[in-house]
Amino acid sequence: MTQDERRDFLIGRLLAERPDARRTDLPRDTGERKKLLRALVNVRAPAPIGEDFLAAEDEYLRRETAAKGVTTLAELSPIEPGIYLWQGDITALAADAIVNAANSGMTGCYVPGHNCIDNCIHTFAGVRLRLECARLMAEQGHPEPTGTAKITPGYNLPCRYVIHTVGPIVTGDVTERDERLLAGCYRSCLELAAEHGLHSVAFCCISTGVFRFPKDRAARIAVDTVRRYRKADMEVIFNVHSRENYDIYRALLG
Repeated sequence: MTQDERRDFLIGRLLAERPDARRTDLPRDTGERKKLLRALVNVRAPAPIGEDFLAAEDEYLRRETAAKGVTTLAELSPIEPGIYLWQGDITALAADAIVNAANSGMTGCYVPGHNCIDNCIHTFAGVRLRLECARLMAEQGHPEPTGTAKITPGYNLPCRYVIHTVGPIVTGDVTERDERLLAGCYRSCLELAAEHGLHSVAFCCISTGVFRFPKDRAARIAVDTVRRYRKADMEVIFNVHSRENYDIYRALLG
């Protein structure tokens, strides 16, 4: 199959699961077809699916990631010993683990095409990530507490693992409890990475998006916590998306 044929096959299988959408006409434009596939993956509940779908999705996502380019740790330079600052796409970073800013349900963002880190990671990992997260949550039997973390395989991402953590949601002024919980996210991720023998972890800017934690205070907590709890043999990458966040971290590091 070509990449276009794989995409159409995946779209067709996902539409077939939705009786209300089986008559959907596929858009002619390749970009719009990519958006449709992403939307269908985003809204899909965690349910088993055939091995033929998974094989096609694996190949499709690996080729999509290769096309956008993968960044390795060897291509980056530390800003201080064991700590890096990188502005780029965390789903294209080949670290041992990347950190996902999850919600308490832990099975991803269900908003079609939403640009949050949770949505992006689940999109490019593939449907097996949501299935694994749902399995972990079913075993646990309750929502994930704020400040803790869980680990899953990275599936079709270039990282080996994804560490999922739930940051605090700020509803007014930032409280000391909010700050403790955010620090707990970074500490829990580092401890979980160490338990699994990982040597490189990339953090996104936890809680600074829709969870409304002020970016400068969140960055200071992130840097302070990583400096305090990072193991000597572990390399940490602070991954930022915007120039604003890059400048905030750059002022704190090095």
